[in-house]
Amino acid sequence: MYGRGHQTVSFGPPVTPNVIKQLLIANLAVFVAQAVVPVLWQLGSVTPYLFWRQGYLWQPFTYMWLHAGLMHIAFNMLALWMFGSPLALLWGEKKFLRFYLLCGIGAGLIIVTWPAIPVLFEMGVPDTYLLPTLGASGAVFGVLLGYSLTWPDRTIMLLFPPIPIKAIYFIPVIFFLSLLGPQNVSHVGHLGGVLVGWILLRRMGTTGGLTFKSLQYRWRRYKMRRNLRAVRMDELRSRRRSDDDHRTFH
Repeated sequence: MYGRGHQTVSFGPPVTPNVIKQLLIANLAVFVAQAVVPVLWQLGSVTPYLFWRQGYLWQPFTYMWLHAGLMHIAFNMLALWMFGSPLALLWGEKKFLRFYLLCGIGAGLIIVTWPAIPVLFEMGVPDTYLLPTLGASGAVFGVLLGYSLTWPDRTIMLLFPPIPIKAIYFIPVIFFLSLLGPQNVSHVGHLGGVLVGWILLRRMGTTGGLTFKSLQYRWRRYKMRRNLRAVRMDELRSRRRSDDDHRTFH
C-alpha cells in the first residue's frame, strides 16, 4: 500500500514522528508480553459480560494494545505508520496521541455497549456479549478517517486487491473488504472507531467540510460524470458505425 499526492509517489511517509514510533514499540512489547503471560488475553481483551457484570472497567482501554496474531498486529501497525505519521506531523504529537487513544477507547465502549442493549431489554443474549475483542483496529480506523478527510483527493494503492482509490473512499472500501474476510472481525469496533473519529474531527474542525450535503453533492457529481461518459461512449459508437457505413458504401 502506498500513498500518492500530486506528483509524489512513495511507500509510506518520509518521516516517522516519535509518537508513532512509541506506539509501535508499545504495541509490539504488549504483543510479546501476552505470548509470555497468556492471562493478559482474558484480563485485557474487552468482553461486554465482564465489563458490565464483573467490573472489568479497564478493558475498553487495554484491549487496543492486544492482538490475535502476527498478521493482525502487522496490518494494524502498518496502517498506523503509513497514515498516522502524516497526521502526527500535521497536528502535532500530543494532539494525534489524544485522538488515537480516544478513538480506541470510544470504540471499546461501543463494543461493550452494543451487545448489552438486547440483554438490558431482556431480548436475549447475543454471542458478542460473551466474546472477547482485541486489537487496535478501532483506533486505527479513526486514524484512517482522519487521513481520508484531511487529504481526500490523494490516491492510495491497495495491496489486496492492487487497485488505486481516492483517500475519501478508503474507509468504505476497507470496511467492505473486511466483510468478505474472517467472521471474527469486529465490525462494531471498526465502525465505532470511525464514529468517534468523526465526532472528534468535527470538534477539531478538520473534517474537510465533509457534511451530508457535501456527500449528496459528490454523489450527484458522480452520477453526472457517469451519464456524461455514457453519452460520450454512445457518440463514439455512433461515429464508428457511421465510419463503417461510409467505408462500406464506397
